[in-house]
Amino acid sequence: MPELPEVETCRRGIEPHLLNQTVSQVIVRNYNMRWPVSDDITELEGLTINSITRRAKYLLLATEKGTLLLHLGMSGTLRVLPKQAAVNKHDHFDLVFANDKILRLNDPRRFGAVLWLTGDVSQHPLLVKQGPEPLSADFDGDYLYQKSRNKTVAIKTFIMNNLIVVGVGNIYANESLFKAGIKPTLAAGKLSKKRCQNLADEIKLVLEKAIEQGGTTLKDFTQADGKPGYFAQSLAVYGRKNLPCITCQTPLKEIKQSGRATTFCPQCQAR
Repeated sequence: MPELPEVETCRRGIEPHLLNQTVSQVIVRNYNMRWPVSDDITELEGLTINSITRRAKYLLLATEKGTLLLHLGMSGTLRVLPKQAAVNKHDHFDLVFANDKILRLNDPRRFGAVLWLTGDVSQHPLLVKQGPEPLSADFDGDYLYQKSRNKTVAIKTFIMNNLIVVGVGNIYANESLFKAGIKPTLAAGKLSKKRCQNLADEIKLVLEKAIEQGGTTLKDFTQADGKPGYFAQSLAVYGRKNLPCITCQTPLKEIKQSGRATTFCPQCQAR
């Protein structure tokens, strides 16, 4: 599933091709996405894309009359292709631009979203309750400390809650907790202010590194048969069950938390 760095890489990949371009046609081949695609999506035709931003895992293509919200769901990919590109299975949505390029959404599982929003986008039900962006100044150790007071939920579950902070998915929660030396099952409320600051710093560093690594895949967003835009990473713990810890050589352990795999070092993350 695309996580925040993959979505940010996607945003950066499509932005140079779509910014300040005018939509000439909207093509919907399947209206049955995660939420039904509304007929008023055609209001995009004739409008110019003024900005392409990201909020959590949502991409926002803003025009003077409204905003197109896109979500990649579990398996979706976006491509910028020539107008004459052949249509393949699961190509559910196209934005055709006046410069003869198209933005195409392919989504085999149809858990993605294509929504046309008017008014204040920040107040939309999908966005209004989202926590701060992890790479923003609003997310720091003080914030994490205040939010975690008296919370008995495990710290890994806590930082994966989008109401607390957006975009810290399973991979990056595992990696950040390892870097911070924090046991994933520790109650969030037991973290000291110092350890909260360390964890917030590590979350930022892990995500920034992942986005930096993703920069090498930007070309894939203009290839019809390219990779999905996600990227191989050097991970310290995620997916390395029973392998030696890169720091102390202790075999890594894996447990389940809220149905998700948690991998950690019992030595480096003993508390």
